[in-house]
Amino acid sequence: MAITVHEYTHGYVAYRLGDPTAKLAGRLTFNPISHLDPFGTLVLVLTQMIGWAKPVPVDPRYLRNPRKDMLWISLGGPAANLVTAGVLAVILHVIAALLGWGIVGRGASFVLGPAVGMLLFGVKINVILAVFNLIPIAPLDGAKILGGMLPRRQAYELEKLEPYGFIILMLLVFTGAVGYVIIPPVRFIEMLLLSGLS
Repeated sequence: MAITVHEYTHGYVAYRLGDPTAKLAGRLTFNPISHLDPFGTLVLVLTQMIGWAKPVPVDPRYLRNPRKDMLWISLGGPAANLVTAGVLAVILHVIAALLGWGIVGRGASFVLGPAVGMLLFGVKINVILAVFNLIPIAPLDGAKILGGMLPRRQAYELEKLEPYGFIILMLLVFTGAVGYVIIPPVRFIEMLLLSGLS
């Protein structure tokens, strides 16, 4: 769900900004199969750490202001994940209010227990996906977001690192260094969303 919402929103924002490429490619859908990358899914299963979906195709020639518009298109995915995490957290708070006791610390009923667990995991995975994708290293969204904010000269220098981005990212992931970057904001956002549920 988290990856599907993320990729769909990239395509939807691009479509609203004038680029029909994702729509024509059948990517404006919540069907996860349309966004599935077989190799990225296999890597996720094997590593239990990292995986990826098929990138949503974007053609900058359709965009009125490619640099600015790519910023919004790239920001759409992480923003959608944070909104999704917020919606799931609201559902958890409603369940807690209806039951009248802490659902995280003591669990729920036999029926609600698995649903609560899935909702909690949904909040966590959406927050992690949003924060991770904001790292300004290609091919993550953060690189395009930062590139759209920088002056053209600095953005061009950042683009020069793009061919090495995946290698840099893998080194950060497998050495554990990426955890030092994303864990503090992930925990902070989770605390805001789930406060009072334990």
